[in-house]
Amino acid sequence: MTEKEKMINGELYLSFGEELLKERQDAKELIFDFNTLRPTKIEEGKEIITKLFGEIGKEFFIEPPFRCDYGYNISVGKNFYSNYNCIILDCAKVTIGDNVLFAPNVSLFTAGHPIDAEIRNSGVEYAFPITIGNNVWIGGGVIVTPGVTIGDNVVIGAGSVVTKDIPAGVIAVGNPCKVIREISENDKKYYFKNNRM
Repeated sequence: MTEKEKMINGELYLSFGEELLKERQDAKELIFDFNTLRPTKIEEGKEIITKLFGEIGKEFFIEPPFRCDYGYNISVGKNFYSNYNCIILDCAKVTIGDNVLFAPNVSLFTAGHPIDAEIRNSGVEYAFPITIGNNVWIGGGVIVTPGVTIGDNVVIGAGSVVTKDIPAGVIAVGNPCKVIREISENDKKYYFKNNRM
């Protein structure tokens, strides 16, 4: 089994073999092109992202700078917006649904390293998928860790560190991120705190 196959299958793997290193370098070339485009070159930027990602739906906008490892493990639905400084370590599959918003500095980390120092020092790492449902808003500075699923219609509060699955239809916040309440019909009346629609 190749190191890439191990990576995709959630097994311990070495990331600095020839194949994976080349694929990361190829992705960095596209990312460099994207991040250095003039702001008016919107269509050119979309072409680069379409070439980089495994799949991306209609109507997306990613504010540079953006970073990822491979790109081909990222699948995004329609109507996606990512604000500045998004990082996606896509050593495993990252699936993002329709109508998803990322605030600045959102980081999705599928990759991790063993806890034991001796094993970690051997150079191995692992990766587990991240899945984000439809109609999700992820606040500024949120970190999502390996193996996490976030359900549909969720709001993740700014600064949260999401280490466990989050069910659909809730607001969750904190480090570690926890559900604070369900989203209800009452949320249609207010757009921010006590400010009415």
